[in-house]
Amino acid sequence: MAAIIGAAGLPSALAAARAGKRVLLANKEALVAAGRIFMQAVQEGGAQLMPIDSEHSAIYQCLAGELPPEPGQPVAVLRRLLVTASGGPFRSRNLSELEGVTPEQACAHPNWSMGRKISVDSATMLNKGLEVIEAHWLF
Repeated sequence: MAAIIGAAGLPSALAAARAGKRVLLANKEALVAAGRIFMQAVQEGGAQLMPIDSEHSAIYQCLAGELPPEPGQPVAVLRRLLVTASGGPFRSRNLSELEGVTPEQACAHPNWSMGRKISVDSATMLNKGLEVIEAHWLF
């Protein structure tokens, strides 16, 4: 399982892909920071890539039997993906109100507790952008 947070997880994920291992990818940064390099390592190493992140895992499971034999190739039956989002805790605020938002406010999630980075990334919708990049490389 490749689950080391951030770019720090890239070397071990690349090594596993190059060694032809089954890579259970929970680190989206490997694809965001080095998508082309990582997918090339998967192809050349003959690795099996399985996304663990909830949205991408769901898509992967829905496409069972439709995935191309070569990882990183487009999925023929897939025309587009829609990555949904709630809009975050600041969605109803206007631009002038956003100027004073603090990291503490972004981390005050009403439903669950997450680390600071993922909380801020989620509250600012940055995480959705990262998920779109991840989906690009996976599908």
